[in-house]
Amino acid sequence: MRVINQFPARPAMDGDGVNIRRVADFDNTKFDPFLMLDEIKSDDKQDFIGGFPPHPHRGIETFTYIRKGGFEHRDQLGNVKAIRAKDVQWMSTGSGVIHSEMPLADADEGLHGFQIWVNMPANQKMRPARYEDSSNTTNPESTNDKGAVLRALAGNWAFAGQTSISAPIQDLAGKAAIADLMLSPDAVAELQLGRHEFVGLYLYEGTLIDKSHHDQDSHKHIDKSYAAGQYLILDSQELLELKAGADGAGLLLLAGQPIKEKIVHMGPFVMNTQAEIKQAVEDYQGGRFGQIPL
Repeated sequence: MRVINQFPARPAMDGDGVNIRRVADFDNTKFDPFLMLDEIKSDDKQDFIGGFPPHPHRGIETFTYIRKGGFEHRDQLGNVKAIRAKDVQWMSTGSGVIHSEMPLADADEGLHGFQIWVNMPANQKMRPARYEDSSNTTNPESTNDKGAVLRALAGNWAFAGQTSISAPIQDLAGKAAIADLMLSPDAVAELQLGRHEFVGLYLYEGTLIDKSHHDQDSHKHIDKSYAAGQYLILDSQELLELKAGADGAGLLLLAGQPIKEKIVHMGPFVMNTQAEIKQAVEDYQGGRFGQIPL
């Protein structure tokens, strides 16, 4: 693989005091069509017990994936769903959503999950909201003979000789596709993702070894390792060759087509002009987003 750029996740806090690690680019130049990735990972309830009380969104898609524990989702559309381990949830917020995400009372084993923000094209930002989740189905998995398992979370993937692995969630903005790739110790995986203009990965556990790294000083190929908490932007046109370290590795793969539009960001709103942001604030404050049913 050829790493174009590398970004460390930074400690942050959101919701009602929830501790997270975040990688974000609201200049919309590095991760397009993606905007942000948040990771929650803790066995201490105090890090996440406050959850995310009711809050609005406009102009983005939020994609949530849970690996351990869970949240209860509620929104003004009337959706009330428990999102547990291996589940994903997609909200194409469009013109507006108000939702809450609160830790499940029976999730005593800790919490590990992700929320990814995807930008929406200008001509779709004010369409009606859409909601889907995978709680009533299964995200398909494919295993190679070298210790790697790919779980398709959104879009379509090809892995381990299978030409198409289709996740239940489709139609993300920017033709975005998301997968969880789990590597056992010293496992190897190869993917060809040349149909996507953007490819990135977020390493959430273990160690990843890049055996094709070229040292500019010595002009030799040397092994370079990446630790958990790193977000790598990759050359999508090169074969993606991944090797785990002795402790294995877990990573999210993110792929898509850049939307290439200027954006303006303020809190939960991502639009294309300051006037549209001002209108979003006025609509929310004026109660035009609706409210979550009791």
